[in-house]
Amino acid sequence: MFLRLLFVLLIALNIAVGAWLLLGQNDSHGHFVTDPGVPKLRLLSELPPPATTAAHAPSASSVATSSLSTPAPASSTAAALSPASTNALSYACMALGPFATQEDLRIARTAIGPQVQRMRARQEQITQTRGWWVHLPPSPSHAAALAQARQLGARNIEDYFVVGSGDDLNTVSLGLFKDPANARKRRDQIVAAGFQAQMSERTETVPEYWLDLIPVDSSHFDWRSRIHDSAIGSHSTGCF
Repeated sequence: MFLRLLFVLLIALNIAVGAWLLLGQNDSHGHFVTDPGVPKLRLLSELPPPATTAAHAPSASSVATSSLSTPAPASSTAAALSPASTNALSYACMALGPFATQEDLRIARTAIGPQVQRMRARQEQITQTRGWWVHLPPSPSHAAALAQARQLGARNIEDYFVVGSGDDLNTVSLGLFKDPANARKRRDQIVAAGFQAQMSERTETVPEYWLDLIPVDSSHFDWRSRIHDSAIGSHSTGCF
């Protein structure tokens, strides 16, 4: 009996507490479902519309445009336009010559050595004119050549001799001239005396010497201040 009464009292107490919690508190306390100081959750539809900031903050496109139109600092531009090669020394391969003898070549190598990073000597064979030869056509025999010589003497023509050996055997020579004008004058004189004088160029093969080199700095390479020979010249050549 006592237990049944206690059970009924507990049920009645629970009903009373539930009624007090449901009806005895105001609305202001019913909405505090979080701890103090923690913001309450809200639906997106309950939030106020955002304030417009386009008038105060620059757009991304305007920022990009301004950054592109801003000139680069002068120092960075100068650095980009001044490559390291501006201080590099310029060089080109060239040839000096011709030198008449190997001794002349050796002296030149010694003189310009400090201004050259690499050089080599070379020899070439060239054909050059020894002079102009005035002579009569070769005779078929030595006796015939001597007869022509006597005829020249009879016409008061001097300075001749008969070639007795070599390729010009039995030829009457009338002189060797360095100046072709003097050779022509001598030939015309003999022709006017009634002889068939001829004029031919005499050549010989001689060596000449060249110096190929690569200066340390071609723009400041003054080889003429060290090689005082007006016969020596220079020209560009292939590098080696």
